[in-house]
Amino acid sequence: MATIRDIAKKAGVSPASVTRVIGGYPNVSDSLRERVLEAVNEAGYKPDLLAAGLRRGTTKTVGVIINDILNPAIAQMVDIIESQLREAGYGVVFANSNGDPANDLEGLRLVLQRRVDALIASFADDQAEELAKNLTNPSIPTLLVDRQMNVEGVSAVLTDHYSAAVVLTQHLIDQGHTRIALINGSLAGYPSRERAKAVKDTLLKNGLPVEESLFLSGRGSEEFGRSAAQEIFGRNDRPSALIVGNGNTGALAGVLDEIRSLGIGIGTELALAASEDGPLCTLHSPPITTLRRDISDFARRATRLTLQQLENKGKNAYEVLLPMNLIVRDSTNWQHH
Repeated sequence: MATIRDIAKKAGVSPASVTRVIGGYPNVSDSLRERVLEAVNEAGYKPDLLAAGLRRGTTKTVGVIINDILNPAIAQMVDIIESQLREAGYGVVFANSNGDPANDLEGLRLVLQRRVDALIASFADDQAEELAKNLTNPSIPTLLVDRQMNVEGVSAVLTDHYSAAVVLTQHLIDQGHTRIALINGSLAGYPSRERAKAVKDTLLKNGLPVEESLFLSGRGSEEFGRSAAQEIFGRNDRPSALIVGNGNTGALAGVLDEIRSLGIGIGTELALAASEDGPLCTLHSPPITTLRRDISDFARRATRLTLQQLENKGKNAYEVLLPMNLIVRDSTNWQHH
């Protein structure tokens, strides 16, 4: 395998000049760069980019930690974030918690070991103290995606899940529903905490009781959705409205399957709404009322803020709150008596 000395000899320059070219250092003339790169290509030399980056104090990589790659919204965000970062000249190092808080810390340590220049994270559990302790490195700009942690210097791009869930719950109440159930995601995550609080606050504001037995939380699997629906609708005093507050379509699919097996009519006996829009909601008959956000705008803002933090060396932390809109469809667009 060719070495830097071999490349230098072939190009007729010093080894130091070769190092500056392949390391991406500034103040290198075009003619020198052209000669060195031509020699590199001829020799098939593959530089150690990580080592070169460490010598410059940067690796041109961003760590991205996600909590559930099976969540369509998260998958779409990650796709856009990766594309935008690559356009800006950054590689991406991924870690997936798979919805398990136990994997958060391991994923964080794995990414940090790669000496990333910045971190974008959506942890399964944003309340873990041990996780917060490991995010206090001021030299690595950190951005949370739809997660909220009380860590100084950490930025966040958030969806206003609280306001959106208030609007959705009020819509159901206005349709005549007084007993509303919520099958939610894990309360270890910001969206689910905000959603649960919003539904309960809106019920109380309207003088309606909060029945804790109608509020279930868990990981967004099809099995959880099915078992949660079975628990809620396997009782004699069934609620007339249900919000499926989990972005993973697996949970919604499980809920729909169980409701169908129980012979409950959506749009006639039960008002059903989901907290995240997607093909399953539009293709279902009747179409399902949902909350919708601009995933593309969310992801682009997260990337733009991260690149801005890299430019400013993470000197300032920011928090951005983005809206979510109610999309009323036939599953709830009827009056309950």
